[in-house]
Amino acid sequence: MRTSPPGPSGRHVLAELRGVDPALLDDAAGLVHALRTSLLGAGADVRQMAVEAFTPQGVTVVALLAESHASLHTWPEHGTALVDVFTCGDAADPELAVRTLARTLGATGLVSRVVSRGGTEVVEALSAGVTRTWAVEGVRARVRTAWQEVLIADTAQGVTLFCDDERQSAEHTQLTYHEALFVPAALLADRRERVLVVGSSEGVVSELAVACGARTVDHVDLDEECVRLCAEHLPYGYSPAELAAAERGSGPVRMHFADGLAFVAEATEQWDVIVVDLPDERPDDPSAQLNRLYSEDFLTDCAGRLRPGGVVVAQAGSPAVWRDGTLRAAWARFSSVFAQTVYAGCPEHEWAFLCGLMRPIVDPGGMAARRLAELPYTPATLDADDLRARTVAPSPLRSHRSSSTAF
Repeated sequence: MRTSPPGPSGRHVLAELRGVDPALLDDAAGLVHALRTSLLGAGADVRQMAVEAFTPQGVTVVALLAESHASLHTWPEHGTALVDVFTCGDAADPELAVRTLARTLGATGLVSRVVSRGGTEVVEALSAGVTRTWAVEGVRARVRTAWQEVLIADTAQGVTLFCDDERQSAEHTQLTYHEALFVPAALLADRRERVLVVGSSEGVVSELAVACGARTVDHVDLDEECVRLCAEHLPYGYSPAELAAAERGSGPVRMHFADGLAFVAEATEQWDVIVVDLPDERPDDPSAQLNRLYSEDFLTDCAGRLRPGGVVVAQAGSPAVWRDGTLRAAWARFSSVFAQTVYAGCPEHEWAFLCGLMRPIVDPGGMAARRLAELPYTPATLDADDLRARTVAPSPLRSHRSSSTAF
């Protein structure tokens, strides 16, 4: 197994000091003293200092630290200094150094931001111009598989799985996600004896299906290495022993390392519930392998592999209005393929899932709520009232639904 140990890490503070006396900003010796004093007071080990005074004005001071470096650049004519302090390890506090320097120079304004460096953060793209930063407390595995970059790391949400810098699941909230994905679909299906799972590398959905009464679960995933990493490092989903049993087919779960598109197209079997759980669709990257499984043709193949009364459920993106493009596209595809599309919302990360049914149901939320008591599994994160509420799609989707879609 290829894993990567934690790499070098540190904090990099980028700051702007405003409203500083121009005379102080042109005093090279005074600036050297101020920067050195501020760094020493913050616990840094200052090894060398270099200074350059410019004509007609302005000074640059650079400090070489045992922990890394610091620099100060001044514009006396604007009463402004730009500062950066980068330190590795925990011995020095770069934020304290910058605050001390601002006080020493009498700055009336301080604007700063802190950047974690050296693999101590994951920046997750959410929408155009919008990102979320995950602080990584420890790396358990970092591997470039044949298909994606897989990172399993400790975060504030527990052990967390990232694929291509996109969070897939986290220890503290994964059950909320997986129950919202599988339980409504299982309740809408007439039976749940046979389940097909495409994607969902962690194996949680396979386990939920068995708990809900499935006798056979076929789990198909293209990225064998990712599945093995999840079993080895995640405290949820398959254990290594459970994955080995699934590979042997010695229990209700049968593991298939294969292309989900080809597996469904070539299948002669049928299932009661088909789960498609993949990372988000990537409409801006036509070459992305997973986009093939976000197609109307693939949904049509899935629909053709359902037993009577069966359901197809898929991860469909987010209902948040600033990032709902993939959800709207998925809704249109489902509405073209199925007689009824049922929305299933999830409070974890504002995910949404879509269930496709081959025949309409008058009150799908009510039916799922009534059937919940008959389920051999008791969900930990949703109840009958949740099922009624979460199966109401946002109004923008409902206003564009096809005439055959009922709620």
